[in-house]
Amino acid sequence: MKRLLSIEFQKLWSNRASRILILSYFILLSFIALIASIKFTLFGVEFHLANMGIFNFPYIWHLNTFIAALGKMFLAVVIVSMMANEYTYGTLKQNLIDGLSKEEFIRSKFLMVFAFSLASTVFVFLMSLMLGYGFSSYDEASIVFSELEYVAGFFLKLMAFFSFCLFVGILIKRSAFALGFVAVWYLLEKLAQLLTGISTGEFDSEHTWVQFLPMESMSNLLWEPMSRLSAYKTLEAQVSGNATYDIYGIHWYEYVVVAAWTVFFMLMSYRILKKRDL
Repeated sequence: MKRLLSIEFQKLWSNRASRILILSYFILLSFIALIASIKFTLFGVEFHLANMGIFNFPYIWHLNTFIAALGKMFLAVVIVSMMANEYTYGTLKQNLIDGLSKEEFIRSKFLMVFAFSLASTVFVFLMSLMLGYGFSSYDEASIVFSELEYVAGFFLKLMAFFSFCLFVGILIKRSAFALGFVAVWYLLEKLAQLLTGISTGEFDSEHTWVQFLPMESMSNLLWEPMSRLSAYKTLEAQVSGNATYDIYGIHWYEYVVVAAWTVFFMLMSYRILKKRDL
């Protein structure tokens, strides 16, 4: 395992574009902390976001993981480019000639996906912990460490998405076309959701078959968190007279669906590589 990870890290770190993207990703994640310094005046009243409850435990787990997940495309580009470079520069063939089996090659890529997902999760967890203890109104352990399912959901979402990108990278071989395929697939799922909503009157994918599609099932792990803020609910109640929209926790079957897609993408990646004439 250590040898396979070492091989992958050497490949990535020797590529200047990959280094820049990886560093940019983690720098952007750290920018979440800058939200604490945002102040603005509205109708003569000064608002400080850090004092509005957005960094309260346990809400911060939901907010920070949702925001951090938006930056996942940085590492997606790294993963897709990583696979494209294997074909472009012949490193895949050279690795196989040097004695690396196809199974070991896929395992090394899976370990890299796991490492990216774990590093991102640990980074967001520690940053959220520091911001929470700095600004949260609650510091009881029972509250601080509740709702950690959002952290687990964040990790699994990254694992599934990066596995999907790896699968597409192996399937298509060219990074630009592979990233285009990911974007088109996302739009197709949204179109399926729209058409299903028009035909059934139910536009919430959580209650239709669309929830089982790969990208949509990943999205369902982390719903948008803003409607959980009491200020938002109060405003919604004043405007509509009925604040019914709520955010629910992650259901066990949503974990299972996303985990199943992760396994599927990794197995299909291995199957394609095993049958392909390199």
